[in-house]
Amino acid sequence: MIDKKTIEHIAKLARLQVSDEEAQEYSTQLAKALGHFEQISKINTAGIEPLVTPTEIESFWREDVVKQEFTAEEMTANAPAKAGNLFKVPPVV
Repeated sequence: MIDKKTIEHIAKLARLQVSDEEAQEYSTQLAKALGHFEQISKINTAGIEPLVTPTEIESFWREDVVKQEFTAEEMTANAPAKAGNLFKVPPVV
């Protein structure tokens, strides 16, 4: 069981102020959560391959193909201001 002193230490590390009632409540809640992890750790997983994802999703990979659909002039044609083939924007300080 996680005691009040441990909860206060965790709260101090997180720079939180915790009342005595909250410390007691958090102690109970954390004990329950750790109990669940303890139950999970008792499950026999020998011979089971680890999963990358929880579902059987097949990866879809496509070949990257470089293609130039627009020229620089076409991309900057509607720009309010430009310098050569670049967009001109207000300076940021």
